[in-house]
Amino acid sequence: MTAMLLQITILVLAGLMLAAALFDAHKFIIPNWLVGLVLLTFPVAALAAGLGWAEAGNHLLGGLMALVIGFALFAPGWIGGGDAKLFAASALWFGWPEIIAFLIHTVMAGGVLVIALLVLRRLAPHIPVLAGRLEGTALAVKAPVPYGIAIAAGVFWSLPNTVFWQAF
Repeated sequence: MTAMLLQITILVLAGLMLAAALFDAHKFIIPNWLVGLVLLTFPVAALAAGLGWAEAGNHLLGGLMALVIGFALFAPGWIGGGDAKLFAASALWFGWPEIIAFLIHTVMAGGVLVIALLVLRRLAPHIPVLAGRLEGTALAVKAPVPYGIAIAAGVFWSLPNTVFWQAF
């Protein structure tokens, strides 16, 4: 029963991360209710996986560390507030040392995202079907980077190395 609950929780997390990426790509916003649901998946998964107090505390410490990092990046305007909150809520799923892989994977996915957006923003105005439809999209020249996509990619890339995945 607990294995099935853990599987369902991981699927819910995957759906929420996909929704966060899509919201961010479409509206440049990650709703607080979505971040709250990502946050709430962790205690369910922790109970289903049978994490002890020390392991759960390790995960909470990772989430707190990610919150500090996220808001340090938010303060100068490098990422949005929703990105910082989603990053912290997602980081709960990664204890030590998995949190390092999550950080690296998210940064790498963010780098690929930025490079792809730079290339696409240069090409898009020259594609007749897109030329008049760029305003308000991630392909607009001065549009923000929807970093929720990179955070979701970091979660998907890192999740198979967690105690939750191994408990399947």
